[in-house]
Order: sequence, then structure tokens, then C-alpha cells
Amino acid sequence: MAIKSLVPEAFGPLQGVRIISTGTLIAQPFAGQLAAEMGAEVIQIERPGGGDAGWRTLGISLPSCTGGAPVATNWIQERRNVLCVTLDLSKPRGRDLFLKLIPSCDIWMESSKPGTYPRWGLDDETVRKLNPKLVITHVSGYGQYGDPGYIRRTSYDIVGQAFSGTMYQTGYPENPPTRAAPWTGDYMTAMFTMWSSLAALTYARANGVGQSIDIAQFEAIHRTLGGTMVEYFQKEVVRERSGNKGQGFQPLDSFETANGWIALGALTEVYNRLLIAIGLDPADPKWQSARTNLESIEGIEFDAILRGWISERSTADVVRILNEAQVPCAPIMTSKDIAEDPHYKAREVHIEWEDEQVGRVKGIGIVPKFSKTPGKIWRGSVPVGHDNARVYGELCGLAAGDLEALKREKII
Repeated sequence: MAIKSLVPEAFGPLQGVRIISTGTLIAQPFAGQLAAEMGAEVIQIERPGGGDAGWRTLGISLPSCTGGAPVATNWIQERRNVLCVTLDLSKPRGRDLFLKLIPSCDIWMESSKPGTYPRWGLDDETVRKLNPKLVITHVSGYGQYGDPGYIRRTSYDIVGQAFSGTMYQTGYPENPPTRAAPWTGDYMTAMFTMWSSLAALTYARANGVGQSIDIAQFEAIHRTLGGTMVEYFQKEVVRERSGNKGQGFQPLDSFETANGWIALGALTEVYNRLLIAIGLDPADPKWQSARTNLESIEGIEFDAILRGWISERSTADVVRILNEAQVPCAPIMTSKDIAEDPHYKAREVHIEWEDEQVGRVKGIGIVPKFSKTPGKIWRGSVPVGHDNARVYGELCGLAAGDLEALKREKII
């Protein structure tokens, strides 16, 4: 008999999917968060005591409305809908309790250095004996196999960006390599974690066979580098930093207006529309040459004319004129700009919800938007171990006395 879901009301395209998440910080748990917002039941396992101390406390915090410790805005935004329990997986009784959860789960996601879970008696073979259809997704900095000198290395977002090659290309040539903010490498890794887990789940449900997925953070980031490696392997070209400029064509860059900054791009036929908008003749051969010959006299002249035209006008005027001409252009937005923007408001990108720890808050809502099975927020973030009684009681059959004993022994 199927165990009743701990999500109070079925919703979203992932209703009926149960996920155990045992990672920390961003790269793996954010994948679980995305699933929870789309209706999956996500059980996040944290360490007894402090929980995921880094992500619960990293950055700006809001005061607790319940008398507890301040709560990081990162946690408030990214642990909605998630069932939070505590468990020490390194202890035998903790291992046994974890294994009791496995038969009713569809996906187990984890992030750790390879070898950590097998050392605790939780290797894939052992776990999957209890649930042959289980999808197991391993997330690590360098992968589960490869050069022995790399496998046991630890990683963070900036380290993954560096090793993947993306950081070398980010920034301006005269400045040091720059990370993409805020934690772009980790978020990329989470996206790969989520789609691959769902792909494997689709196969498991169709064929009755689960499988393991090996996600290396650096590979997930590296996969987004376009033709970078083809260029090197075929022509030994190393892409260098070019700031916001496009490589080999213009314009694609950031530009300073009379009162701010905008970004624009004009490729193929859009380039001619831009020429007309700023008063240049598309039939003039030199402006056609300027598009791809950036260092030529005409290329430099075009860039100067465009920058001059933009600098003489306000951000609002530049954005209005170019968009009316069907030239992609947008202001470079701050948080304040975004909060006041009518399109963000019209699409209800930002919503309010009740957080269990800090009260009423407003932040980013559900992305993307489904027409038939939309996601929703049914609960905000919760304190460490908030759902121990529900999860272990309903899924593992533990009584209140059992839970108290496990708590005393620091198993949960």
C-alpha cells in the first residue's frame, strides 16, 4: 500500500514523487527545492544540532519571529516546501533509519566527496537492494571516478567555475578572472542534477530499473561553454576575457547612458534596424564592414558613434527607442529596479508567503509557469529538525519515545 504523501495537498507536475536530499549548501539541495515547488515531496536531511549551518546562516539574515536564531535570506528563499529532518548517517542507527526511508522513495540525491557514503555502509548496491527502482544522484566537485589525485578534492562554486574554464573567460582582459555571481556554478550544477534525476526516474518508471547518476560540478559548468573546446581542439584557439563584448561581431556589450547602463545586442538583420534607429545608412558598405571588422577604422568609428548616441540619452529613452525599433535592449537592473518594474509585477515574479521562522516575507515566486499543473508554495522554511516527528513517525513507524531516545543519542 502506498504511503500517504506528507505534502498536504497534491499539486504540480511532480506530485507523487518522493525525494531524499542529503547534501548541503546549493549545488544539490537547490535541485530538491525546485522539485518541491513543483509538487514533489522532498525530505532534506541535515546534521543533528546545527543543520546545514552554512546555508542557514550565510549572508544577510532576518530576525526570527519565534525566538530562534536569525535566518539567512538564502535559506528563506530556497528551502520552501521542504521537509527538514536531522539524522547522523555516519552512525549505525542513523544508517538503519535512513534505509527505512528508501523503499518509499523515488530519488536519493546527495553531495559529498566520493567514498563518504560507502564508508558508512550506504553504497549504491546496498541501498538499491531495498528499492531496485531507486534513482541515486551523486553530486561532487570532480566526479565519482577519474584521476585519483582529483577525486577526493573538495570544491565550492568559485572553485568549480575556475576548474571548468568559465572563470578564465569571465571579466575584462586587463583585470583578474571573475566569478559569475552570486553562485552561478552551483546553480548550474543543480539544474543538471534535477533534469538528469527526472530523466532517470522516467526510465525507472517505464522499465522498473533504477540507476546511478554521476554529476561532477566542474563538468556541469564546463558543458555550458559553447564552442570553446571545439575551437581549441580544432584550431588551438584559447578564448580570452573580453568583458561584455561579443567576440567577432558588434554590437553586443554594455553601454553607459546619461543616467545609467544598458545592455544591447544586434545580430544579423537586427543590425540594420539599429543603424536606422541611430541615424546611419544600412546601405553604406562601411557600416556593414564595421559589424565584423571590430578593429578596423570603420569598426572603431561605429562603436564610438553608437556609444555617443547612447550616452546623450537617458536609460529610459534608449530602451524605448531601440525596443520600438525591435533591437534587443534592456536596462542593467538593480534589485530596486526589479522590484519596481511593471513587467515583473505583471508576471507576478515576486510573491509573498508565510515563513515558519521569520513570518511574512516576499521574494522570488515559482519559475517556470505551468498552464495545467502550476507549482505553488505551501510552506516556508522551517527550523532544524522541524519535521522529525512527521517523517520518522509516518514513514518509519517510530513512536514519540523512539524519537526521544534517538535525540538523546544525537542520532537525530
